[in-house]
Amino acid sequence: MGITRKDFLHAAGSMALLTIVPRHVLGKGHIAPSDQLTKGIIGVGSMGRGHVNLGGTRLVAICDVRQDSMELGRKLSKDKMAEYADYRKLIEDPNVDIVHIATPPHWHGIMAAEAARAGKDIWCEKPMTRTIGEGKRVMEAVKRHGNIFRLNTWFRFSDTFYGMGTTVKPIKKLVDSGLLGWPLTVTVSAHTGFNWKFFWVGKETLETQPVPAGLDYDMWLGPAPYKPFNRHRVYDGNFRGYWDYDGGGLGDMGQHYLDPVQYFLGKDGTSPIKVEVDAPAQHYDAVGTWRQIVFTYEDGCKIILNGENYGDTNAPYIAGPKGNLYAGFRCDIPDIENKLMEYPDPEPQNDDFIDCVKNRKKFALNEINGFRSCTLVNMALAALRLNRTLNFDPETLLFTDAAANRLIDQPMRAPWSI
Repeated sequence: MGITRKDFLHAAGSMALLTIVPRHVLGKGHIAPSDQLTKGIIGVGSMGRGHVNLGGTRLVAICDVRQDSMELGRKLSKDKMAEYADYRKLIEDPNVDIVHIATPPHWHGIMAAEAARAGKDIWCEKPMTRTIGEGKRVMEAVKRHGNIFRLNTWFRFSDTFYGMGTTVKPIKKLVDSGLLGWPLTVTVSAHTGFNWKFFWVGKETLETQPVPAGLDYDMWLGPAPYKPFNRHRVYDGNFRGYWDYDGGGLGDMGQHYLDPVQYFLGKDGTSPIKVEVDAPAQHYDAVGTWRQIVFTYEDGCKIILNGENYGDTNAPYIAGPKGNLYAGFRCDIPDIENKLMEYPDPEPQNDDFIDCVKNRKKFALNEINGFRSCTLVNMALAALRLNRTLNFDPETLLFTDAAANRLIDQPMRAPWSI
């Protein structure tokens, strides 16, 4: 039996191979840890083009169902690239090492699972998946096939976190120190920038329009229910305002805000047991606004999401029984910086995706902890759609509400499945 690229990379990582092995020695589709990785992008709209520069990779293939996006995608590289209208052809391309999924979220689960089964490593835009069930299938596929998966929100390991004036590392150190006490309440609202894209909602009345030339609308819909075409469903990012494809501003941006909270609270292996919503009744098709969402964990920790101009804008970002942390990393514990010097820093994170691929190391934000933070978003969206409090079991990954459980694994339009 011939050695596969994945087997070789596993062996190379475990032996810390330093020898440069030419690609032609390994055969077509194989790559040495010292070699340059290749990638293909599915969805060359604004997100696909904006995150094209993965250091240490070469773009060899692009795919989109919109010809206008493909025209822009051709400008991403001076080298000749393969061009596909069907994402399955890109996934099957033996010259592609990494599949970058930058489509609307209703495609993320199917594409990630198929890429995993094809032996590709995966860079997926947020949210990880549109439903909890799709996230479970992606986790299973990646585990079974040994892929390296990266979810593209990075605040748990780099960049200044929204409104806090610091990276998440010192916040994690403060929480781990116990100086704030336990349990903690984290409030995410306008003072942390959470009002950005809050009003990304859909239109409740859409007239039928002709499908424009250059768009494969049936393929764009894919697993989503058929709805007559209207530009607002597809173009200019407005698809985020419809339940079939995303979940409004919360679906679009929620994981950016919530993933670091899961991390610094030490909740990467679990989920809240309850989600409460304060919101007007939602339309069956178009995502609407909301006032407040509250998550509660089994140990009493809470995450509060406040909508536009809702709640106390002076509330601490983290409130604990012994102290509070405010935006700008202001703490009401005296001499907090010197006190923190007595405590260890958080464990280092594997935040170099290319190194993780070459040496077969799990990336800092992967299919497991990424699934858990995406589950926060999808729990909230289920509660919003049903407009009621939901109780959740973090072990079985099921609600106690039958209607909510139907939103975990939603039907897909034939012939699509995951």
